Amino acid sequence: MTQPVTLGGRPMMPPPGAPAEELLIARFRSHARRLFWSALLLIAVAGATGFFYGNLPAGFENWMLIAAAAALVLFGVLMPFLVWASRSYVVTTRRVVVREGMGARRSREMSHVRGYSIGVRRGIVQRMWGAGTITLSNGVDTPLRLANVPNVTLVHEALADQIEVNQILAHRDAQSMSDPDSDH
Repeated sequence: MTQPVTLGGRPMMPPPGAPAEELLIARFRSHARRLFWSALLLIAVAGATGFFYGNLPAGFENWMLIAAAAALVLFGVLMPFLVWASRSYVVTTRRVVVREGMGARRSREMSHVRGYSIGVRRGIVQRMWGAGTITLSNGVDTPLRLANVPNVTLVHEALADQIEVNQILAHRDAQSMSDPDSDH
């Protein structure tokens, strides 16, 4: 089921002065292409362990092979995956939130109402994968950096739309508060 829309395809806006509900627009992580080498290492370690198990030269034992394979998987596969999974980006109708960290979580956010500039940087490899790095700067706080965003053009358009809608709502609410007796 879709939301009712007004002319132009925009969702219906709340009446002036009424608080707008915060809705989730997107939740995503950075592009998973950085896990390519980890996946390749996992396949190589599994193949080598299967081949050499029971066929080791004299002086080596199977537990040594398993220990070496486990260390490679831990540091070359599991750790990069946990680092990748520990950072997430959330875009709602009110703000952009960056959460990062495994044990102690850090969170930074930027409100759409305050407005900010959107900078997009795309390297050659990022362009091949449709990814890019978005930098949000409001001129006061430290810029918020969303690294390796998948579908960067779609996220850029959604952020620009949210800034526009939130500023329209804030302006409309400011107008209705300053002129409470008018019959619009």
